Amino acid sequence: MENLVDQMKIMEEKAEILKALAHPVRLCIVKGLMDTKVCNVTSMQNCLEVPQSTISQHLAKLKACGIIKGERDGVKINYSVADEDTRKIVQAIFEK
Repeated sequence: MENLVDQMKIMEEKAEILKALAHPVRLCIVKGLMDTKVCNVTSMQNCLEVPQSTISQHLAKLKACGIIKGERDGVKINYSVADEDTRKIVQAIFEK
């Protein structure tokens, strides 16, 4: 059985995921990445109709939390969802 310290660490990690997803643009980015599998900033900008700098700030937050990852393809970076817990959370939110 996990001790209280281990349980609290897990709770803190899950809370960070929830905090990151609590912003509508970040939630939209993650949902979009789950739908398309991979996407770059330019495609996100066209879809979300927000400035590229805004999207980049949100991507940085998601990346810092380990929710997404980016892989370079020439001058573009293609992003995808890297965290399975995040996938489950977002699927649960949008489940009908």
